[in-house]
Amino acid sequence: MRMAKKFGLLSLAVLAGLIIAACGGQPAAGIAPTQAPQSGQPTQVAGSPTQAPNQPAAGTLLINGAGATFPFPLYSRWFYEYAFVDTSVKFNYQSIGSGGGIKQIKAKTVDFAGSDAILQDQDYQDVQPARLQMLPTVAGADVPTYNVSELKGKDPLVLDAQTLADIFLGKITKWNDPAIAALNPNLTLPDKDIVVVHRSDGSGTTFIFTDYLSTVSAEWKDKVGKGTSVNWPVGLGGKGNEGVAGTVSQNDGAIGYVELAYARQNNLPIARMKNAAGNIVTAGAQTTQNAMADFGGAMPDTLARSIVNAPGKDSWPIAGYTYLIVYMDQTDCIKAQKLIQFIKWALSDQGSKFATELEYVPLPDNVHQQVLARLNQITCQGKPLANP
Repeated sequence: MRMAKKFGLLSLAVLAGLIIAACGGQPAAGIAPTQAPQSGQPTQVAGSPTQAPNQPAAGTLLINGAGATFPFPLYSRWFYEYAFVDTSVKFNYQSIGSGGGIKQIKAKTVDFAGSDAILQDQDYQDVQPARLQMLPTVAGADVPTYNVSELKGKDPLVLDAQTLADIFLGKITKWNDPAIAALNPNLTLPDKDIVVVHRSDGSGTTFIFTDYLSTVSAEWKDKVGKGTSVNWPVGLGGKGNEGVAGTVSQNDGAIGYVELAYARQNNLPIARMKNAAGNIVTAGAQTTQNAMADFGGAMPDTLARSIVNAPGKDSWPIAGYTYLIVYMDQTDCIKAQKLIQFIKWALSDQGSKFATELEYVPLPDNVHQQVLARLNQITCQGKPLANP
């Protein structure tokens, strides 16, 4: 498995473009305007240059997608880089959250969706006799991120499953609560209110986070449960990973959850977690890769599975795959061929290097092969595709 590596900061124009692209009404991913970010807004993950290499010419095929913000930094980079590979196609991806992406693919208003949330039986039934297929692309880490002025410059906070669940249940309300203090004997914790921040939109990042809390806390499972949207017991809402990152950064005493890359690029502290094996681990490519490996390479027919609360001693506990969702029988044969070719490129060594740069984890080889096999089974109007 290829390992993640550090990547440098890019220009303000790059960051501004990604922020704008992540909001409603944004331009196509990978074609980033140079407008500066609004005051008070956090910078989002860099990765794509400020301008696409080839502006779309008349007759260029447009492929539309929508959904998860969790993989948006990577997808934006992929769409930009792929413009060098195939100049005849342009991708427009609206980063609106997994819930919105699932709704749009079911309504057939987009050609593909992005989701970190696993489709439910009802989702498949809603589009019968057509068949939806989830295709894992990479894995990533959800991380607790916080903003406590007294802890700036100090060692990262340590949390465990029960303490994290009790914070988001509203049972732990002060930063110097004995449960937090017991996990952090080397930190002087302030007598300060905890401000919980969560997603306000339908979110795959929320699905992974609440899947974890439901797995480790019976009370959370009974009172709140898991899903792209839940009835949060307490807290402020932020739209998208960027909205949560912004709300945390603007509120002293706040704690929220975001995809790892958003916390890294916004210079937000990332809590370490005591995992299922009882070890304190740090979120990163290796610990996320460990979590994938703990569950093995066998995938169900849906190609979708949870990897939270992995049992390994060095595994990050709040990890998850992110997926593209497509129809197995397409209606536009040329567009279907172009989409399949792009996905194969993204999962190849050429595309995977951008995933590692942005601290996502490429698929294990056995999972990769299962995705390729499923791509080769996609049909158009009931017939096999030529050279997909």
